[in-house]
Amino acid sequence: MLFWGQRWAWWATAFMFILNNTFIQGLHCLTGAKYLNTMTGHGLCTIGFSAIVAVVSFFASLPRTFNTLAILGTASAFFTFISVILATIFSGIEDHPAGYPKLGEPRVLAIPEAGTTFVAGMSAFMNISYTFIGQITLPSFIAEMKNPRDFPKALWAVTIAEVILFSLVGAIIYAYTGNQYYTAPAFGSLSNELYKKVSFSFMIPTIIFLGVLYASVSARFVFFRIFAGTRHLGEHTVVGWATWAALLACTWVLAFIIAEVIPFFSDLLSLMSSLFDSFFGFIFWGMAYLRMCRADYGPDYYKNRGLRGTLGFVFNIILICIGLLFLSGGTYASVQSIVDGYNSSTYGTAFSCADNGL
Repeated sequence: MLFWGQRWAWWATAFMFILNNTFIQGLHCLTGAKYLNTMTGHGLCTIGFSAIVAVVSFFASLPRTFNTLAILGTASAFFTFISVILATIFSGIEDHPAGYPKLGEPRVLAIPEAGTTFVAGMSAFMNISYTFIGQITLPSFIAEMKNPRDFPKALWAVTIAEVILFSLVGAIIYAYTGNQYYTAPAFGSLSNELYKKVSFSFMIPTIIFLGVLYASVSARFVFFRIFAGTRHLGEHTVVGWATWAALLACTWVLAFIIAEVIPFFSDLLSLMSSLFDSFFGFIFWGMAYLRMCRADYGPDYYKNRGLRGTLGFVFNIILICIGLLFLSGGTYASVQSIVDGYNSSTYGTAFSCADNGL
């Protein structure tokens, strides 16, 4: 409907939706391996750690409704809050960040320093934008609510909380670590090993849960279309459960492969942000506004509604243009950063046993 009833738009969106979710699952395989390497001092090949996280997450994904996931989500949010608050406190009470004084005194800048390349600047911006763009799963959540009209309340609460929390956490940790010592994830900026391990450990529920959430959303998207109108959709049948498990297994195998082929946290974030958030975070919602206003107020809605209509029209056109910039320039910067990383041997090779701990 957003793209004038074109069927290609549905298929393209569906493909991007599933691919985005699978990339996020891969990110959590990578983060889980990073955590296990950090805690054990590289006690196992990194490929093995990624596989362990994928298998555990597969079994945690098996529940077919959001009832169980809602409980896990509440616990995940609580422990994430504790984790980032601890990381913020620890960065403030430490004498110096990890790696100091190799790169000199920490430099805190309001604007990028001279010599910052387009690739470095865009990659950093894509990392930041990824934190605040979460709309891709909203329709799935709305569909499961007892009263979908209550969703705006939850959306306002979550958005306000995440903007305040992550803005403060990012700004404060940056203020104590500076340009040279800031890492992604930020736990790597902590020089005290105990502080690093304690704060990182509170992320375990989130490392598992968020990957599980996206796997479930992807599997449901396909599952509902395979079994629409059949008893397998709502009853406990062998065919239904076997298909559900097979769909989840496919997503986690692909996620494991992604984690091994792109084994670097920051650039994987940037790539996901540029490829998928460009559409689901900007273009999709800008088009939704324009199409819905046209349906409600006619083809001249931006004139008929006065200043409000004009400002809304201009703002959403800007949103779409930002999305196109992300999709073009952001993707180029992300891919180039990955190429540069491989050329400099910063990340090792694909399917490497090399230690990726913080």
